[in-house]
Amino acid sequence: MSSDRFMLDLYTNPYPWYAAMREQSPVLYDQQRHIWNVFCYADVKRVLSDPAIFSSESPLRNRSAGAQNVFAVSMINSDPPLHRSLRALVSQAFTPRMVQNLAPRIAALIAEMLDALTDQPSFDCIDALAYPLPVMVIAEMLGIPVEDRAQFKKWSDVFVSEVNLGPRVPNPEMQQANRELGAYFASIIAQRRKEPRNDLISALLEAEINGQYLTQQELLGFCALLLVAGNETTTNLLGNLIVTFDEHPEVWDALHAEPALVDSAIEEVLRYRSPVKAMFRFTREDVELQGQLIPSNSMVLAWIGSANRDETVFPQAQQFDPRRAGNQHIAFGYGIHYCLGAPLARLETKLVLEALLQRYHSVRCHPTLPAEPVQSPITFGLSKLPVQVRPL
Repeated sequence: MSSDRFMLDLYTNPYPWYAAMREQSPVLYDQQRHIWNVFCYADVKRVLSDPAIFSSESPLRNRSAGAQNVFAVSMINSDPPLHRSLRALVSQAFTPRMVQNLAPRIAALIAEMLDALTDQPSFDCIDALAYPLPVMVIAEMLGIPVEDRAQFKKWSDVFVSEVNLGPRVPNPEMQQANRELGAYFASIIAQRRKEPRNDLISALLEAEINGQYLTQQELLGFCALLLVAGNETTTNLLGNLIVTFDEHPEVWDALHAEPALVDSAIEEVLRYRSPVKAMFRFTREDVELQGQLIPSNSMVLAWIGSANRDETVFPQAQQFDPRRAGNQHIAFGYGIHYCLGAPLARLETKLVLEALLQRYHSVRCHPTLPAEPVQSPITFGLSKLPVQVRPL
């Protein structure tokens, strides 16, 4: 298969490839990209949860990069003990209660967006709802001015789309986005140090454990992580939900008849079309998986999207079942790096789905206007999703 065809399949429908790899090559070395690929559920969980062997810290990372690399000191790129201290400090400000308290405001934003679509039988679901909602929520949490939110999306898109499945090479667009985002958040943080507000950045500045506070680089890292992960994950989850329900239109009827199914239906979408396809790790020592010896200092790609379709863990894994019991998917990761923003993504998605159910019989993909995939090797979703709606 050509590289171009492989990337197209990876963007649109990687599931046949996942299934073939789980059966034929569950641990596979890609000689072209110099990456070890891991596909089965148990192995992916181990890669994600064993930082002593599978490190989140790239051997090439430069911690002294400061504002030139907003992710230089970030939870997603850190191992214990640094990760433990970062997560403990951030968790003081980014609490489940804080997230739940956002529910009325999120519901109001959703209502405003859907009200604007009242007389439209068709619209782009990503442009009209799935993209602006999480960006607005995160911007409001951070205390970001309304006029700056469009720039947020541009930076986020660069970080996600420019990830390279291969040897790391300088990327001018990524470097520029790093500089711009780092300078932007540094300015906001400086303002909050002088004049604290009732927002997340101010709360992060106040977070303290035994006299320890987040450093400037750590603050930058979390703000950037929240922007990218919080935006892209929810946007992709919402788009994937609409596409999955389009393939299974009976789900709309089931949810109308049994609203209590909403939570399990969302969890099944997370498993069935995981918004994050894969995560990187780097081996600290030689390690054996599935009879394959992975040398020390190797890049490993743990395919979450494949693990969540593993037939040895999920009966009839290739089928979408909104009533699936015991759904132990790892769409939000596993172990110490389990996504801190998972409750927010779940809350936003649940409130959107409930609002759609209150207004529409169904939301279906447009029969003639095509959807467009997000062109990223590590996230899975749509950048355009034209839909047709049938109001109640």
